[in-house]
Amino acid sequence: MFVIFDLSIIEWIIIVCCGLLIGFAKAGVASMGILVVTIFMMIFPARESVGILLPLLIIGDLFAVTYYRRDVVWRYLFSLVPWVLIGIVLGYFVLDVVTSEQLKPMVGILVLALIVLHISREKLGEKFVEMLPESKVFTISMGILAGFTTMIGNAAGGVMAIYLLVKGLPKKEFVGTGAWFFLFVNVIKIPFYISLGIITVESIKFNAWLIPAILIGALIGVKVIKIMPQKVFQILVLVFAALGAIRLIIG
Repeated sequence: MFVIFDLSIIEWIIIVCCGLLIGFAKAGVASMGILVVTIFMMIFPARESVGILLPLLIIGDLFAVTYYRRDVVWRYLFSLVPWVLIGIVLGYFVLDVVTSEQLKPMVGILVLALIVLHISREKLGEKFVEMLPESKVFTISMGILAGFTTMIGNAAGGVMAIYLLVKGLPKKEFVGTGAWFFLFVNVIKIPFYISLGIITVESIKFNAWLIPAILIGALIGVKVIKIMPQKVFQILVLVFAALGAIRLIIG
């Protein structure tokens, strides 16, 4: 039987570092979330890791929406809501039938796809944005994909980055709008995860131990993000995330 607290010292150190990384991610370095997803799936059974991670992300979301509370473009969120809900429901049924061993390669492939999207966005710049249609079909497809990816693996960061980039948001509005989106979808996911048995009393107790690490990471992230060479940092995060995703795929 899987016991959350039955971790080695090294694993505890890695998990605490992940708490710091979650704070960093919510402070603006969104690509770091991909790395945390892959690390959690290597330490915990894949299916349970999704439920363990969700409350930690919500803590980071609460910090982000508080700090960026005035930097949000609501119309871009409202247009996504019904399609995101469809994606979440689809993801719920997938999680209800797959095992941890089946979920690992699914999330690994998903993470690699999001990394490719991120790199394509960086390489092509404005051309990439022009290739994506600002139409109803684009909004619907991005909404369903964001809902599905966040439900099965807490991995919708890349999808939302593409969507918000197409909308041409400045940096603060980009982060603030994304923060409100993730708080909204992550809170909605709670009853689904409880129903699936992947959020439990034990997992919540585990989450409580990591709250200080997340808040410290967020506070440091807010300060450091202003002076950090983000380009180099994101490259390192994506490289480690890709290695983690490959590890999930090959088992």
